[in-house]
Amino acid sequence: MFCYDECCLQYSARMKKIRIVARSSGLSQLQVKEVMDKFPSLGYRVEYVSSFGDKHKELSLLDGESPSDMFTRELDLALIEQSADIAVHSAKDLPYPLDKRLEVVALFAPFDQTDSLVSRNNMNLSELPSNAVVGTSSQTRKKELLQIRNDLIIKGIRGTIEERVRQVRCGDYDAAIVATCALKRLGLESEISEVLPFDTHPLQGYLAVVALRERDDLKHIFDEKSVLPKQGMVSLVGFGPGNPELLTVKGEKRLREADVIFYDDLTNREYLETFGAEKIYVGKRSGLHHVEQGEINKMLLTSARQGKNVVRLKGGDPMLFAHGGEEIEYLQSNLVHVDVVPGITTAVAAAASAKVSLTQRNIASSVSFVNGHSPNPITPESETLVYYMGAKQLQKIAESLIQQGWARNTPVLLLNNVSLESEKIFETNLQKLLSPNDYPTPLIAIVGDVAALRKTAANSVKRTLYTGLVCDNETYIHTPMIEISSVPWTIPEGSFDYLLFTSRNSVNEWFKKTDGILGARIVSIGSTTTKALNDNGLCSNIEQVEYDDSYGVLNYFDSLPHKGKVLYPRSDKSLEIIPEGLKKMGFTVYPLTIYSTKIPRNVRKVCLSNIQRVIFTSPSTIDNFIEIYKELPSHIEYITRGRITENHLKEVQNEAF
Repeated sequence: MFCYDECCLQYSARMKKIRIVARSSGLSQLQVKEVMDKFPSLGYRVEYVSSFGDKHKELSLLDGESPSDMFTRELDLALIEQSADIAVHSAKDLPYPLDKRLEVVALFAPFDQTDSLVSRNNMNLSELPSNAVVGTSSQTRKKELLQIRNDLIIKGIRGTIEERVRQVRCGDYDAAIVATCALKRLGLESEISEVLPFDTHPLQGYLAVVALRERDDLKHIFDEKSVLPKQGMVSLVGFGPGNPELLTVKGEKRLREADVIFYDDLTNREYLETFGAEKIYVGKRSGLHHVEQGEINKMLLTSARQGKNVVRLKGGDPMLFAHGGEEIEYLQSNLVHVDVVPGITTAVAAAASAKVSLTQRNIASSVSFVNGHSPNPITPESETLVYYMGAKQLQKIAESLIQQGWARNTPVLLLNNVSLESEKIFETNLQKLLSPNDYPTPLIAIVGDVAALRKTAANSVKRTLYTGLVCDNETYIHTPMIEISSVPWTIPEGSFDYLLFTSRNSVNEWFKKTDGILGARIVSIGSTTTKALNDNGLCSNIEQVEYDDSYGVLNYFDSLPHKGKVLYPRSDKSLEIIPEGLKKMGFTVYPLTIYSTKIPRNVRKVCLSNIQRVIFTSPSTIDNFIEIYKELPSHIEYITRGRITENHLKEVQNEAF
């Protein structure tokens, strides 16, 4: 439903009457008139429509779920379908980002940007009774109100300005927060109980004109009164790692053109003095924040609105751990033009200083940059990791990587003051970083086998993947291909002559339920299993089988003169070689499943193209490896533990051919 408002004004010399689309509210109609009164020579006609937000007043603006274009959708569609030339909006209603087919062609400054309180009996905020109900459509305002008066009840309020005022007068609300400029445009100044001290939206009170991006004929007819041509540009410039010689030519050009430079700790202050612009320090070092990010955003916007050419100078690259994205969104959503000049990021400069490549054929084909300042550092799936701002988190980083399967002796390079004369390089590894340390800041850490290339030839690096459950070799990458789960089982009754353990897993699961050995003679396969028995308090009565596989067990029992009863705790995937072999020898065998093995739920997959060796510890690790990676790459050397695993690998490889 819509109506038309026709103004028979003088035709423009360049075009016919401008077709305007706007919302149908009384405030919107006044806003259209306010804009077009600035251009008396332009003829126009207006189509007023109800927006999605106008039709669905049941939607709250406080839950963050309402669509960003709820007040512009129908107007945008009219422009896209070319049934209108321009749309006039309250600028803060514009969604971000704007539809790529549209652009803001004019922006008009407000005469008031404050918020006012409308209340029954004209009470101020401090005078409202406890549990008074205050209506607002702003999540930010709700938070600010509760900080001042946590005894108030804050509810969402919808409708036109006139409807909101009526809701207060009728007692649905005790008060409401309303834009002062809206009340003044509607002649409702008498409803203002108090002008509030809150900072409002940067676009509050601004009026915006939107048109199709391709409509070049509309882009400059409003320039005389629009603030857009008078605003300055903000350039986010990367200074690089600290040495002015690494600043780009384009970055230096922006600095020479700047009216004001906002800089942080990682830039060379002495070098900045060579530029004539005003310099404003906005450093944000950990624990010593000079200016918070929100305040920096506002300072950049204010300077741009004043018509200044602004440079936000950042250490490294502005788009990497530098809040560049936040600043771009804030400025562009407030209709300020932003330019980005990249800088040499510290990771690249550190690699150059240490003369190690972050990627290297056959060693590392991927690299990840990680924020090391996080209290819970993540572990990306890359062969090389570079941690920024991680000096205070080195222990946690090392613990996390080792827990994720990284080799304990993985080399690490730590660089302080990269590219400067005072630069320092420290060589260490993950195991050493587990101990307390006191390295200088700022610090960047390069983790991975490429870090060894500073003193090691590339062809000497052998990356070995270990697939067993427990890895004791600090040089191996550990990604288990099996996961142990307990299963219900009952300790059998009666006596046994032999208690056979074939793995540390069977030992650990057995002693979770019982400390007893049933008076039996204990037989252990290999030193690892024997160590697990010793760790559980058994240091005697253990017979260790010399060859740690099923055939070694059979050879051992075949040499025994007494063919008795054998209790055999095992996994659900154990082969029948041992039970069947022992029965043929005359033993009575009681297989007892006490745990299950399966593919791990969250396997850290590595890039196999850069793995030289894989160690399989059981047939299950082979099967699960193939299930996860879908292949056994031919360039890898496969090492097996035990003849059973070796034979299974041969069977799988023969089947593949």
